[in-house]
Formats: sequence, C-alpha cells, structure tokens
Amino acid sequence: MKVGVLYGGDSPEREVSLNSGRAVCSALEEAGYVVSPFRIDKAEEVIALLGSGWKGFFFIALHGGWGEDGRLQALLELAGRPYSGSGPSACFCAMDKEVSKALFRERGVPTPPGITLAKGDSILEGKKDGVEALLGAGKHLVVKPAGCGSTVGVSIVSSLSELEEAVATAREFDEKVIVESYIEGRELTVSVIEEKGVATVLPVVEILPPSGFYTYEAKYTPGTSRYEAPASLSAREKAVVDASALAAHRSLGCRVYSRVDVRLDEGGNPFVLEVNTAPGMTSTSLVPKAAKAAGIEFPELLRRIVEASVR
Repeated sequence: MKVGVLYGGDSPEREVSLNSGRAVCSALEEAGYVVSPFRIDKAEEVIALLGSGWKGFFFIALHGGWGEDGRLQALLELAGRPYSGSGPSACFCAMDKEVSKALFRERGVPTPPGITLAKGDSILEGKKDGVEALLGAGKHLVVKPAGCGSTVGVSIVSSLSELEEAVATAREFDEKVIVESYIEGRELTVSVIEEKGVATVLPVVEILPPSGFYTYEAKYTPGTSRYEAPASLSAREKAVVDASALAAHRSLGCRVYSRVDVRLDEGGNPFVLEVNTAPGMTSTSLVPKAAKAAGIEFPELLRRIVEASVR
C-alpha cells in the first residue's frame, strides 16, 4: 500500500507536526509501506496534492488548526480519499474545548467545571461572578485557548489579578478562551484504539513534569519529564480512568484512535480535560509510550491504525 504522510501545517503546533511526520514516515517504511512524505505549509497545497494524480492512503500527522479541526478530514472525504483517524465531526468537537466539554457534561463524562470567554467577553463584565466561584472552589484556575493543543497559550493562575494577563496570552492563539478549575492531583493520559469496531484502552501513562505543570517545553524536550507506563494505579482507579477515557472517546464520535488527557484528583476521581484526534507521534510522544507498555512497537501501532482506518 502507498501511504502519504501529511505533516507540517501553519498552526502553533507546526514544529511538533514536523517531528511527528518524520517519525511516522520512518516507522511506516519499517512496517513495509511505500511512503511518500508530504510536508504541507499551507492548506491550498492539500488541494493541489489531491489534483496531482497521486493515489493512496493519507496518514494525518498534522496537529492543530485546519489539519486537526475537521476541515482537512472533510476535504479528504469529499475527494473520496482514505485517511487515518476520526472523521470531520469528531475532529471539530474535540478541537473546540467549549464544544467537547458541553458534550462531556451532556453525556456524563466527568470534566472540570469552567466557563467560556467568547470574543469580546470581559472578565470583569458579566463573567466575574463565575470566575470567583471557580476560584472559591479550588486553589488555582487553568486558562487556555479553546482551539489549541500542546499546552500552547496555557496558564495556571491563583487570583483575579493574574487572570487578565493569562486571558490575553490565550487570546494570542484563539479569540475564545476556556477558564476552568485546576484539578489538584495526578496527570494521566489514556490512548484508545479501535480494531474491528471494538474500542480498547492501552496502558495508562502517568506524566511527571519537573515543575508539576506539563508545559510545551516539558512535553517536547527529551529528558525533561518522567513517565510511568503503565501508571501505578489501584484496580479501582484504573477502572474509572479507563471508563472515563472510553466514554470521552465515544461521546465525541471518535474512531480508530485517540488520546484522552485526564486529571486524577486526590480522592481518586478522574476528570477528562480533552481528547486528541491526531495526537503527537514524536520520539517523546505519549501514544507510542502507551503502545510500547502494551508490547506494541511503533511500526506495529501505525500498521494497526492504517488497517483500522482503511476498514
């Protein structure tokens, strides 16, 4: 099979995507596929590629922006081209954290309480009471762009005085901003993979960043953070974390694979933060770590994703 790897893009996560693309190309070749790397700098280049006569399966290694929010997936579907991962609707819902959190609440998936600041919303006009209520319920708040990943534009604050600057930082990446309670506890991530229509979870990975906050640098600088795979969880904790991840994956209509980020509070209760439909695939990425903990090497993981996507 010919596999074209789409990577690069023009989102704030471009550098991560470039690394993912190179890693995916190498692993797919090792798995026996005929690989064509397609480094994409602008969305128009995808349209030109579809008209170039190249035929094959597309593995999406684009992160953020139009590569992960459903627009690329919709284009490929309209063109009748097979591609990896979830469809347009699930990608859109997962990328927009306001939408995904609304669906989590509607479908009983535990998620931190929060509010949305739409374009033009002021913290001090109409939203102050909501923010103060969140601060009263916990020590810290998380402020993040509604449509970015890789911890881009994310801040943790503990007072109203810090909030305005944090919102301004988040708005550099998205006009819509999420303000939610910071869940004190453990940082976990759960990879979900579907084969023959059955969704299962890979071993849970615990993330142990040096500062306690999993920043962009802590994610992508090798050796900065520690990881435990599988995470040391009690039977009950593993059961509730796995169940919440599967519920989140299904609630957004994801297919083939996803990565669900979860906080486990000090009482052992999980809170789903977000679902990633095109998660990172670099040497330090979490899905390959989870797969390896299950005895699945990276080329085999990608082979399974390709075959499940084609099916």
